[in-house]
Formats: sequence, C-alpha cells, structure tokens
Amino acid sequence: MAQDKQGARKDAERETDGLIRALLDMGEALIGSGAEIYRAEDTLRRIAKAYGATDCEVFIITSSIVITLDRADAGPRTQTRRIRRQVENNFTKLEDLNELSREVCTHPISTKELQAKTSAIAKITVPRRGMLLGYVLASSAFTLFFSGTLADALAAGAVGAVLFALQVYVGPFCMNAVVSQFLGSFFSGILICILCRLFPSLHMARIMIGDIMLLVPGVAFTNSIRDVLLGDTLSGIVRFVEALLLAAVLTVGFLAAILLFGRIF
Repeated sequence: MAQDKQGARKDAERETDGLIRALLDMGEALIGSGAEIYRAEDTLRRIAKAYGATDCEVFIITSSIVITLDRADAGPRTQTRRIRRQVENNFTKLEDLNELSREVCTHPISTKELQAKTSAIAKITVPRRGMLLGYVLASSAFTLFFSGTLADALAAGAVGAVLFALQVYVGPFCMNAVVSQFLGSFFSGILICILCRLFPSLHMARIMIGDIMLLVPGVAFTNSIRDVLLGDTLSGIVRFVEALLLAAVLTVGFLAAILLFGRIF
C-alpha cells in the first residue's frame, strides 16, 4: 500500500515537472516575442490553474523565469530557466501564443502536446525577403522624411540592404547584441561615407539618419517605460539600461566611421 502511494506520488511529481517545463517554454516564447512581463506572468498562472494547480507563483525578468507550482497530489515544485534569446517583437507570433494559451485554458491538452505546439510557434520566422524589403523601404522612407533627395533615399536603401545582411548573416556569430549593434552601425557608416565620397551630390547626414532609424532601440525604450509603469520595476530598469547601451554603441559606431572619413558635409 505504501509503495503504491509512493509510486503515485512520483508519477504526480513527474507530471508536475512536465507541466512546469511546458510553462517555462511558453513563458520564454512570450517574452522572446515581446510580451509584457505582467501579461506573461498572468498567462502562465492561468494555464497552471487550468491544469489543476492549487497555487502557482511566477517571477519573470528579461533574463530569467522562476515558477513554483503546487498541486495537491505532488506538493510544491520549483524550476528556473535562464532566458538567452533576444526579444524580436514579433506580434504575429505573440498573437499565436496568446491564442494557444486561451485554447488550453478552455480545453487542456497534454503537456507534451502543449510543448510541441509552443515550440512550433516559437520556430516561426519572418521570411527574409520580407525583412529585406522592410529594411530597404524603411531606410529610404526615413531619409525622404528628413528632407533627403531621391538619390539620398536610394543610397539609404542600398545601405539598408547591407545592414540587413549584416544583421542576418553576421549577427548570429556575435557574442551579444552590443557587438552586433556596433558592427552594423560601424560598417554601414563606412559604406555611407564611401558613397558620399564617390557621389558628392549625396547628403551624408540625411542618409545616415535614414539608416540610423533602423538601429535605434525605440521599442526597447518604450517597453522599459511600460514595465516600470506597470509595476515591474526591475525588468523595466534592465530593459532601460540595455536600450541605453545599444543607443550608446550605435552612436560610437557611426562616430568611428565619420572620424575615419572626415566630417559630415
């Protein structure tokens, strides 16, 4: 009898551990897609309740998730996961994850199936052609917006395409986002300086502004303020410091390129 109870408890503990891993996968995917801290925590708590948890405590910052789950048949269990992926602010992926969370709260599925569906959504990537088009159009449009000529816009679009290549093909080999940001700003700044030396009619400052807008961490600044206003002060401060660091590195990269090729005309 005692052995049967012990075996049942071990099965319940394994089931609880599987549920916590599924929640960690969901939380990591939500944060990586740009979800608010409080929304991710609330989503995980709701899913845990739907799967029979009597109590669920979730603590999330931008680099870590801690979940303590309590079920009557297994007792409290805790797991922690380090988040290493960069936030990509993919709102289509975020919408799919929210839809999945609402679905499992209404009709719970097995934890393995939940993990599989979460993993499938997390692996969805934006088509590279679409990203390339976005880089080119955004840099050209911002250049025109800041009083650049059509020639300036075309040059900014060309540099935007190069910047896209650097972010996609070189970025994964960089140790962190700071290094990737510096390389992108430095080499795009050098290319702009070279183009302006070859074609003196181009306006270096306006082209640089158009391409700088691709790298400005505006969303990161907004998210940091949002987290602070919603009470997640620690996460907000971390995001704010990260955004400031990226902005500083962006400035250093373009400034280094300018110093190599002379002043802006």
